Amino acid sequence: MTLPKAGSPIVSNKLRSPRFVLASASPRRRDLLEQIGFVPDEILPADIDETPGADELPRLHAARLAREKAVHVSAASPEAAVLGSDTVVACGRRILPKAETEEQALKCLSLLSGRSHRVYTGICLAGPGESVRERVVETRVKVKRLSTRELEHYLAGGEWQGKAGGYAIQGFFSAYIISITGSYSSVVGLPLYETANLLKGAGLKPTL
Repeated sequence: MTLPKAGSPIVSNKLRSPRFVLASASPRRRDLLEQIGFVPDEILPADIDETPGADELPRLHAARLAREKAVHVSAASPEAAVLGSDTVVACGRRILPKAETEEQALKCLSLLSGRSHRVYTGICLAGPGESVRERVVETRVKVKRLSTRELEHYLAGGEWQGKAGGYAIQGFFSAYIISITGSYSSVVGLPLYETANLLKGAGLKPTL
């Protein structure tokens, strides 16, 4: 199925109430929602400042951004159920950035090499009306100790670009993951069990 471009309406074969809006341009989140039968009626990415607050903890950061994204879009679509989400990779109390340069990715991966870290994904469903439902899912990921050659090989592939913590768990980097405790789909970008429960609680039904 061809995914819509951001901002494009989606024609659904099944009437649903309320209208479902995804406040994210992430193709991974759209793929995950489609996987469990929830196809958004519209994609409206939220344009907000994602800079962590002073001394903001990773879990709280993920929750705040998910809520701000959902509420921001919901203000313009109060009749809809708007899903916002944000994924944060944390090394201790440190929030790792979405890697934009190879140097940034190398710093992230060097921190994660040979140790466990946590991934927090916040989800928030705003509306219809003034209702707000939210959750934060925590997953623990253990990475093997990466050799210089492995780091160079991964960086050369470019998979790290724009990824929180400098890696995509659904890609080649999965070969370096020793274990995952928690939700795999949450590390990809959306915890499916918790998301499905939020959507069903708002009256949405999967199209499968």
